[in-house]
Amino acid sequence: MPSISWRARIVQASPIRKLKPFADQAKRAGKRVYHLNIGQPDIPTPTEYFEGIRQAAHGVLAYSPSQGLDEALDALSEYYRTFDIALNRNEMIITTGGSEAITFALLAVTDVGDQVLIPEPFYTNYNSYAQITGIQIVPIETDAENGFRLPDKKVIEAKITPKTKAILFCNPGNPTGVVYTRSELEMLAEIARAHNLYLIADEVYREFTYDGAQAISVLQLPDLEDRAILVDSISKRFSACGARIGVLASKNSAVMESALKFAQARLSPPTLEQYGLIYLLKSARYQNFVREMISEFARRRDVVYEALQKMPGVICAKPQGAFYVTAKLPIEDAEHFARWLLTDFSFENETVMLAPAAEFYATPGKGRDEVRIAYVLNVDALTRAMRVLHEGLMSYTKTR
Repeated sequence: MPSISWRARIVQASPIRKLKPFADQAKRAGKRVYHLNIGQPDIPTPTEYFEGIRQAAHGVLAYSPSQGLDEALDALSEYYRTFDIALNRNEMIITTGGSEAITFALLAVTDVGDQVLIPEPFYTNYNSYAQITGIQIVPIETDAENGFRLPDKKVIEAKITPKTKAILFCNPGNPTGVVYTRSELEMLAEIARAHNLYLIADEVYREFTYDGAQAISVLQLPDLEDRAILVDSISKRFSACGARIGVLASKNSAVMESALKFAQARLSPPTLEQYGLIYLLKSARYQNFVREMISEFARRRDVVYEALQKMPGVICAKPQGAFYVTAKLPIEDAEHFARWLLTDFSFENETVMLAPAAEFYATPGKGRDEVRIAYVLNVDALTRAMRVLHEGLMSYTKTR
C-alpha cells in the first residue's frame, strides 16, 4: 500500500473536535451534553446577511475575483474606517475564512524551516498551519497566574534567531481572553523593527472586549506599515462561522502581491457569502447587532468566571476579551478528565464537553492540567453547565 505523506502524519487532530465521538456516544445514551469546547456563537446570524444572499441568488453563480468582489472590498474598507484603519482595495484580500488568511500570510513571509514567535497558549490550529507550511513555532511563554501578559522585551528577544521571520499573535486572545495593552503592542512593534520581523495580528475578536478594555489594531501602530499584517474574519462578530469569509490586509504591497498568487491558485473566495456581507455592512443594523452581542457575552463571561472562582483549586485569569477562558484545574491530565466527563460521568443525566489545552501550547508538557472553555451558550445554559462541571470536577478529584 502506498504511504501517506509526512505532512499528513505530523498534523495534529484538533483538541477542539477530537472528543466529538465520545460526546455523540453520550448523547446516544440519553445524556444532555453542554458544548463548551468550540467557539460557535449561538446568537442568530443577522437576517440582513441572508437577505443579501437571497437577493444575489439568481442567474449564474460565478467565481468572484480571486481578491474578492470590489463591492465587498469597499464595504470592508468602510467597516475598517470606523476603527481609524485606512485600507483600500489593493491592501485587502478576501479569504475563505480567517484560517486561509493566516496560511496565506505564513506562505507569503516564511520559507520551510523558518521560525515564527507566538505567545502561548495560542489558537490550536496555528500548530496545524505551521505543520502544513513547514515552519517552526517558537513559543513565548505566558501563564494564567500572570494573566497571560507578555513577558519582558528581553525575554522575547532572546528567542530570536536568524531563522525568525515573524511574530504571530491573537488580540483579543483565543484561548486566553487577554487583550494586549498599547505598551505591549508597542513593545512587539519595537522588536519587529529592531530585528526586521513581520507582525501578524489575528484580530477576529476585535469587538469582543469587556470592562473598558480596547483592542488596538496592528494597523493602528505607527511606523509599522511595511511589516504589519492583519488577519480578520466575519465568523465571530456576525455569528456567521459557516460563511467562511476572512480578510488578509497589509500596507506592504510585496506581501499582498505574493498572497494574491496563493489566492489565485485557489480561484475564488465564496461568492454568495460575499453578497451577504455586502448587504449586512451596508445595513443600518449591523453595529447595533454587534453591540448587543458583546453585552450578552459580557454577561456570559461573568457567569463562567464567577463559577470557576468558586471551584477549589481552579486558577484562571478574568477574560478581558474574546469569549474563552483558559482554566488550570487541580488535576494532572485534562484530556483524560474531559474524556471521562463524556464517558463515565453525568450529573442528573447531564455532562459537559471541554477542550483540553495541552495542544494550545508548543512547549511539551505545558497545558496538561488546563482546559479551554468557550462561553457561547445562553446564560441559563452556562449556569447549569458550570454546575455540572463543578460536580464533575469534585467527583473526579475524589477518585484520583
